[in-house]
Amino acid sequence: MYCLVFTFNTKWYSEKQSIYYEILLYSYEIMNSYRLCIFTLNYPIELILYMKMQKELRKFCPKCKTHTTQAVSTYKKGKDRKGAQGARRHAEDKKGYGGQKFPELKRTAKTTKKVTLKYTCKTCQRKTMKQGMRIRKLEIQA
Repeated sequence: MYCLVFTFNTKWYSEKQSIYYEILLYSYEIMNSYRLCIFTLNYPIELILYMKMQKELRKFCPKCKTHTTQAVSTYKKGKDRKGAQGARRHAEDKKGYGGQKFPELKRTAKTTKKVTLKYTCKTCQRKTMKQGMRIRKLEIQA
């Protein structure tokens, strides 16, 4: 089960989208009053602040070819190898009087990060991943 919290920005809407705006405001009021979980239109008019998700859910397993219970976790990137070709090439470019090849960012432009979910099947231990989504905070509940 997903719980989404939305913030609305009225400057994104035109006259044609006023119906969408009313629907989203109504769903926002329902969610605040009854604590319901709501899915809205696939339209870039909302910003997901945080999301709550269950630790286990039923999902299709491609190996078992049935719906099974799967454990949910977040994917974390492994440690970079220093002997990799890209790392060696970057070190060679930085060496000498040329200095840093690309500008080092002092602050990030994005306010959110992409979170990739990793699902592990309980019966066959097959791991599948879902494409990342932009979100500020993901909370996996017990």
